[in-house]
Amino acid sequence: MSGPQAGGVFTALRTQLQKAATEFAGGPDALEGILLGMVDDVDRAVREPLEIFPVCHHSPASALAMARRLREKQPKVVYLELCEDMAPLLTELRNCRLPVAVQAFAGDIDGFPQEWAPLSVVAPITEASAEYQAIAYALDTPGVELVLVDRSSDHVFQWDNSPRAEGTSTEAEEEPKSEEAALHGEAVGVEIGDLRPRFAELEEHLLRHGKVRHWSEWWHQYVEVPLGDSDHDTYRQVMFLIGSLFRRLAPGDGDRVRVDEDRERYMWTRMREHMAATGTDPEECLYVCGAFHAASRVEEFGVAGRSDSFTISPRTATTWQYGLIPSSHAAIEAQFGLAPGSVSIAATQWQKSLKRTRVQPYRLEGQAGARSRAKKALPAAAPAVPAPAADRLSGFLQQPPVLDGLDEAELLGWSVDIVRAARRNGYLASTADVIAVFETSILLAGMRDRARPTPYDFQDAAVTCIEKDRVPGRRDVRRLVEIMMGGDRIGQVGYEALPPLARDVYDRLEPLGLKLQQRGVQRALLDMAGRPGLEACSDVLWMLRRLMPAAAARPIMGERRLGERSIQESWDLALGTHQRALIELGYEGVSIEQVLEQRLRREAYGSRATTAGVLAAVEDSLLYLRSGRLADELGTHALKVLSAERTVDGAPEVLRRARTLLAYYRTSRPELPGWIQSFVKTGYAHYCTLLPTAFRDEDATVGQVAAMLGFLFSMESLALSLGCDRTQLELAVAQSHPEDPSKKALLWAAQVQLGTLTRAELRARSDALLDNPLVVPSYPRYLNGFVHALEPVPGLADVVVEAVSNAFGHLPDTVLLPWLPLLITTLRKGAADLAPLLIREAGRIFPGRLPALDTWVPPWRQPQLEDPFAASRTRRTATAAPAPHGAVLLAAHPAACDAVAGLLGCKDGWQQDGTSALPAGGAGAAPLAAHPATCDAVAGLLRCDEGWATADHAGAPGAALTARHPAAAEALEVLLAGA
Repeated sequence: MSGPQAGGVFTALRTQLQKAATEFAGGPDALEGILLGMVDDVDRAVREPLEIFPVCHHSPASALAMARRLREKQPKVVYLELCEDMAPLLTELRNCRLPVAVQAFAGDIDGFPQEWAPLSVVAPITEASAEYQAIAYALDTPGVELVLVDRSSDHVFQWDNSPRAEGTSTEAEEEPKSEEAALHGEAVGVEIGDLRPRFAELEEHLLRHGKVRHWSEWWHQYVEVPLGDSDHDTYRQVMFLIGSLFRRLAPGDGDRVRVDEDRERYMWTRMREHMAATGTDPEECLYVCGAFHAASRVEEFGVAGRSDSFTISPRTATTWQYGLIPSSHAAIEAQFGLAPGSVSIAATQWQKSLKRTRVQPYRLEGQAGARSRAKKALPAAAPAVPAPAADRLSGFLQQPPVLDGLDEAELLGWSVDIVRAARRNGYLASTADVIAVFETSILLAGMRDRARPTPYDFQDAAVTCIEKDRVPGRRDVRRLVEIMMGGDRIGQVGYEALPPLARDVYDRLEPLGLKLQQRGVQRALLDMAGRPGLEACSDVLWMLRRLMPAAAARPIMGERRLGERSIQESWDLALGTHQRALIELGYEGVSIEQVLEQRLRREAYGSRATTAGVLAAVEDSLLYLRSGRLADELGTHALKVLSAERTVDGAPEVLRRARTLLAYYRTSRPELPGWIQSFVKTGYAHYCTLLPTAFRDEDATVGQVAAMLGFLFSMESLALSLGCDRTQLELAVAQSHPEDPSKKALLWAAQVQLGTLTRAELRARSDALLDNPLVVPSYPRYLNGFVHALEPVPGLADVVVEAVSNAFGHLPDTVLLPWLPLLITTLRKGAADLAPLLIREAGRIFPGRLPALDTWVPPWRQPQLEDPFAASRTRRTATAAPAPHGAVLLAAHPAACDAVAGLLGCKDGWQQDGTSALPAGGAGAAPLAAHPATCDAVAGLLRCDEGWATADHAGAPGAALTARHPAAAEALEVLLAGA
C-alpha cells in the first residue's frame, strides 16, 4: 500500500488528465493545474507511511469500509479526528442508546467575550458512522489505544471569530425547528468528514446535471452507492480525490481556510508527539479523518512533516464540563445542513448493506441492542508486509455507472406502507394510490437516468400522488416517508452516564413511580395530605419548573406562592424529552439547589441587574429554597441597585414585589427583616427625589409614575415610622409640573391624597375640562390618568366612576368612540388589578335594575348630600352673638338639650344668663366634667376632629359638651332636626 515505489502509480492517470485538459480548454491553463494537482494530492496521501482513512460523516459506505479495514489491519493505535479533550467521555457511550452527542459545555467563561456565553460544542455519533466503528473497535479490543488528535473545544472558539458560524449551512429549506431538531440547542457542531462543495457554482452544477434536488441526494446517488461494494484501495483513492476537488475549488475565505489548515497542523503535530513518546510504528496506526483534511497540502503533513513551524496556543482559563446529551437524526440534519430524512435514509442503507455484504460491524459491549461477545486479543503474528498500491482510480473513473436492477418487491412494499400510513393520518388514499406511487417512482427514476428508484425518487412520487391540495393531519407525506424509511431515531443517555445532578433528580422523584427517562409526557399526581413524603418531590418539581424549559415540568393543578402550600398537585412531566436540558444543569452544579442559588446570584449581581430583578431573586429564594440567609443577602444588594437607578422603568414591578414581600414578612415573622425596612426607607427617599423628573419626562409612562406614587403612599406609614419625613413627599409633589394630560390628572389625585386639593375642587376641575371645547379632545387622556390614579389613591374610585360617566354623557362620538379601545387596552394591560375596583364602585353607585335607571339621579347631581353640615356651618358662621359658641347652640335647640340632659340624668330647669338660656346650675354637666374621656369617645364616633374650643365656658357648665366638641354638637343638631 505504501512505500517509495508507489511514486509512479498515477503516471498514466496524469497523462490522460493532461490530454483531456488540453483538448477541453484548448491549451494548458488553470484547469490542467487543478486536475494534475488533484492527482498529486491523491498520490501524496496514498504514499504516506501512516495510513490515512478518509471518511464522510454519517456515510454508510464509510462505516462499511471502516469495519472491513479494522478487521483486516487490526491497528494498535487509532488516531481519530475529534476534540482531544472529549476522550475520557467516550467510554460512557456503552451506557447510551445511539444517536447521542458528546458535548463540551462552559457556562462561566474566561478569555472569551461574555456575550458568547454559554459555550457549547457537540459531536454527534450514530451507529452508521465510521468514527463509531473506530471507537467501538478501540475500546473493546485489548491492546488498542484510541487517541483523539483534533483541536480542543477551547481552540474551537479561539480560532473562530464568529462562534456560531461553524456547523451552519443553507442545505435545507428554512423551516421552524421541531422539538427533535432542537436537541443540540445552539451548540457548535464538530464532525468528521465535512464533504460538501464550498463553491456554490460547483454545487449548483452538480445538482443540475445530476437531476437531484439537494446535495444529500447527489452524494447518495453518485458516491454512496458506487462505493458501497468497492475494495479498500478504490475507496481510499476516490475519497482522496473528492476531498482534493472540494479543497481546490473552495472559495477564497481566508478565515475558514486558515482554520482548516491550523486543524491539520494541529492533528499532525499531536500524532507525531504521540509516536515519539510511545515509539509506535506508523505501520501499526490508522488515522481516521475527513476526506477534506486527508488531502492536505500543509508543510506539517505526514510523519516526516515539519515539526517546528507550528505552535499550539495554550487554552484559556475557561472551565469546561463534559457529558453526553441525546441526539436525533433530525437534530443532526438541522445542525449540519443536511436534507430532512437523509440521516434516516443513511441508517436504513447501513442495515441493508450489512445484510448484503455480511460484514460484522463493531458495537460497544453493553450497548442497547448489542449482543454480548467475548473479547478477542490481537493476533500475535506480525502483520504482513503491505503490498504496493495500485492505480484503482483510473478504472473507477472510466467504468460506466452500474445500473442496479429494479427491485419491484421492495418498491411495492414501500408504496403499500406509505398509503397505509397516509390513511392513518387522514389522507383519502386508496389502492389506486399504491399503483400510482409505484409507477410514478419508476417514471421519475427514468427521467433522472436511474434504473432503480432511490428513496428520494419514491418520496417525490408519494408527495405527487397522495398529497393533493392540503395536509389533513399534523404530518405531511414527506414526513411520513421519512418515518417509514427509518424514522427520526432519538438517542438516550443511560442512567450511569448521567451527571450527578441528573441522577439525583431521578432518585428524588422515584416515589412518584413513573419512568421519567422515557420520552413523552407523563402525568404525576401528588397528594401531600395523604402522603407527606411527596412534599420533597413537589419541591424538586417546582425547582425544575424554575430551571428547565416550561414543557419539561408543567403544573396542571396547584401553585406555589409566598406563605401558601398546596395539599394536592398534578404535573405533566417530560424529563425524558428534555434530557439535554437536565444534563446541562449538571454542568453547573451537583444539586438543583446549588444550581438555583448560583443562578439567583448571577441574576442579582449581573451587570444588567435591576431592582425588580433582584427582588424577584429574593422572592424565588424564599419560594423555592426557603433560604432566609440568601434572601437577606440579595435584599441588601437590592438597596444598592435601587440607589444606583436613575430611571423609573421598573417601578410597577418594584411596587408589586415589594408589597408581596412585605405582606409575607408581616404574616410569617414577628418583626420585619432589617433589609426590608431599609428598602422601604431608601425607596421612599429615592422615589421622592425622582418624582418631579418623572412627571416631566416624556419617556416615563403614566403607569410608571403611578407605581412610584403607589409605593410612596402605600409604604408611607412604615416609612414615617422608620424616620422619613412627609415634607419630602409634599415638596416633591409641589415641584412637579407635568405637561401631559394623563400625568396632570395623576398629580391632582396625589394632591387630594396629601390634602392640598379637596375632592370638590377635583370634581370642579374635571367638569371644567368638559366645559372647555379646546380641552374636550384630550379629555380621554385625563381619564387615563384618573384610572391609573387608583393605584396610589384607591379612595378616588367614586370620582373616577363619575368622570367616566360624565365622559360618556358629554363627549361627542368623534372623541368617545376612538377612545373606547384605548380605555379597554389600558385597563387590560396597565391596570388589570384596578378594573375590579372600578366595577365594584360602579355597582355600588348605579342602580341594580334597568327600570330604576329612568328615575335614578347620580350622587354627584345631589349637592345637598355633598356636605350634610354645610347649612349648620353657615348659620354658625353668620351668628355674631356675644354668648359662648356652645350656649348659642343650646339656646337655638332647647329640645335637643333637654333630651341630652334627660339621658344624663339632669333634672334642673333652665336659667337665664344674659341673652342665653342655660340650665339652672351646673349639675347637668358634672358627668361630662368628671369623665372627659367619654366626651372624647362620643366625638370619635361622630368623627369630630376639631378638638378643644378656645373660648372660656366656665360660666356655662351646661354647654361643656358643645364647648369641648362643637362639631359633635352640629352632628347631633342635624340628626335631631332630621328626626
